[in-house]
Amino acid sequence: MQLKVRKRLVYGTIVVMWIVIPAFLTTAGSFSTDIVHGFCIPWGIYRGQAEEKVVTTFVFLVTYLLPVMLMVFCYSRIVYRLKHKVTAMLSRRHK
Repeated sequence: MQLKVRKRLVYGTIVVMWIVIPAFLTTAGSFSTDIVHGFCIPWGIYRGQAEEKVVTTFVFLVTYLLPVMLMVFCYSRIVYRLKHKVTAMLSRRHK
């Protein structure tokens, strides 16, 4: 049961990282892109300063902070498991 939950969590994370985030960025980029005097201006046309701040903040959170937090969480779990496994093996040897 626990293995199925972990597999679903891993697959869900992979889907979010490879499909949902690029879809979000494509959508956000298309809303802020426009043609001005014959030139395409990507990520530069906003209706107001508040909209620009919201889009920029969400892009930062989704493309930088979320992946970094996921990596820190995953690597900390790996280090925790390894540390406890090595400690358990060393304590068995000394008995």
